[in-house]
Amino acid sequence: MSNSCTEAAAPLGDLDLWRFGEGTHDGLAHLLGAHPDDSGSTFRVWAPNARAVEVIGDFNSWDPSGSGLRPSDAGIWSGRIAGAGIGHRYKYRIVTREGTALEKADPFAFRCEEPPATASVIWDLSHDWADGDWMSERGGHNSHRSPVAMYEVHLGSWRYEPGGYRDQARALVRHLERTGFTHVELMPVMEHPFYGSWGYQTTGYFAPTSRYGTPQDLMFLVEFLHRNGYGVVLDWVPSHFPNDPHGLALFDGTHLYEHADPRLGFHPDWKSAIFNYDRGEVRSFLLSSARFWLDRYHADGLRVDAVASMLYRDYSRPEGEWIPNRYGGRENLGAVEFLQEMNRRVYLHHPDTMTVAEESTDWPGVSRPTDTGGLGFGFKWDMGWMHDTLEYLKRDPVHRRWHHDELTFRMVYAFNENFVLPLSHDEVVHGKGPLLDRQPGDDWQRFAGMRLLYGYQYALPGKKLLFMGDEFASDREWNHEEELPWQLLEDPRHSGVLEWVRTLNDLHRAEPALHRLDHDPAGFSWVIGDDSENCVLAFLRHAEEARPVLVVANFTPVPRPGYRVGVPIAGRWTELAGGDDPTYGGSGILNNGLTSEEIPAHGYEQSIVLTVPPLAVSFLGPAESDGG
Repeated sequence: MSNSCTEAAAPLGDLDLWRFGEGTHDGLAHLLGAHPDDSGSTFRVWAPNARAVEVIGDFNSWDPSGSGLRPSDAGIWSGRIAGAGIGHRYKYRIVTREGTALEKADPFAFRCEEPPATASVIWDLSHDWADGDWMSERGGHNSHRSPVAMYEVHLGSWRYEPGGYRDQARALVRHLERTGFTHVELMPVMEHPFYGSWGYQTTGYFAPTSRYGTPQDLMFLVEFLHRNGYGVVLDWVPSHFPNDPHGLALFDGTHLYEHADPRLGFHPDWKSAIFNYDRGEVRSFLLSSARFWLDRYHADGLRVDAVASMLYRDYSRPEGEWIPNRYGGRENLGAVEFLQEMNRRVYLHHPDTMTVAEESTDWPGVSRPTDTGGLGFGFKWDMGWMHDTLEYLKRDPVHRRWHHDELTFRMVYAFNENFVLPLSHDEVVHGKGPLLDRQPGDDWQRFAGMRLLYGYQYALPGKKLLFMGDEFASDREWNHEEELPWQLLEDPRHSGVLEWVRTLNDLHRAEPALHRLDHDPAGFSWVIGDDSENCVLAFLRHAEEARPVLVVANFTPVPRPGYRVGVPIAGRWTELAGGDDPTYGGSGILNNGLTSEEIPAHGYEQSIVLTVPPLAVSFLGPAESDGG
């Protein structure tokens, strides 16, 4: 070990060390990493297999001599270096058992250099938060009974704003005011070396990317959205990490954060390393990261990426290239334990936030409590709904009647989990084209099909998510290197789709029946589910002490005049919103001024007669004076 003139740092307490090793410590951001004081900084890093660890940086001209840290029995190296202050760049020079010197970024750094530079930056996270009103009441915005409609955003390609996070915040609020979404979901803003990974190859688990500004600039973005009434959910990636030499891979010369065996530690799809969830210290690292973004950045929730890849040891692996668990099964028991503990701790510290799983399989209980064996997430993406619906809608309408089950099957399992209905970035990349291109038919039918898709999404039980650009029917596949084609909004076909999305968001928020019982079977009942010949669906959404909303959807370009639908309340019915309204580009078939008749239909004593518009969803309700 090199000579060290660093000062000794206070050792971590026995309880902290025990919890760190046990895998239950969620406060490591306060303890490890670089922490500045008035005249220097204390450094702590976990590198149990290192022969020596030195800190190199601007403060010592990147010269390792005299900057050695002291080891502890727990494998944590520590020391205080005078003169190392806020804004200084640094790395750890880790000498392996074999004598090789590695230069590593700090796993707990609060700030990083802007890529392609890779050093960590000493930073202080002080911020005078001004979002107290939101924080005191946000549980009412994030709950299962609240209207939640998320707008998924990749900051680098949403809209170019020279002021980074701060200008993005102002532009986002203006757009949210126009479109009516309740939350923004940011694709990963944690530091990542490869821009083309969209943030999903994370190296900075405690540092926002410097591409758009400082940590305080990101805090301003969250705060500004909160002050204007919008929630912020962050994408978070505990499933894998890149093999860049400055990152976590082979951190102290050994497979510290990842499994050594590539059958467990290497991801064949993303060519990246998989965390070793069986190791307590790794679980504590990830638990601390999850809590950090909620504590320090006031995030309203975490959307956890690629959960399925964590749960299964054979994920994307052929026979013979994976290792069964100790019971001979394919489940990753360490990952299950980690996810359960992560959700327990998130909801312990921040019960008014949400966790959302991107989980593409039928793993049971993803959004069920951990004390009943569930994973404990607040919500789960309904990938099955997304896949079936898009498959159905890309079919020529003449053939759709043979595939009616692709619409109705969703309600067989709709309440097994607390679902979010996602139309995410994954549906408009890798050659899939924009959603507009999935719609068959002539130009009018394609735009009507987009309005139909969104109307159907907002009508069904479940929270909503729409990817940026989809709200105005972008005509190009998403490219992270390009700004969205905002000029399309000058075209009334595209602006009409955006106005329809705005109407849907307003209706979703205004009608309790469309959100309050999203995860309760009492919130939904079929009226017509078997009219495959006409490709028409009709169902009711319910909520206690609120009027029901009748939804009628026609998945063909043929109007259906004289279409009788049973209703539960006698009297006048009014159209709350209709996707065929000319305001949005529709043909103008509306259904206002309806009065029920004493003609039984679909199990009800009363019924109404509609002209069901083509390729459209109509929302109807009893007039307030009659049924509200």
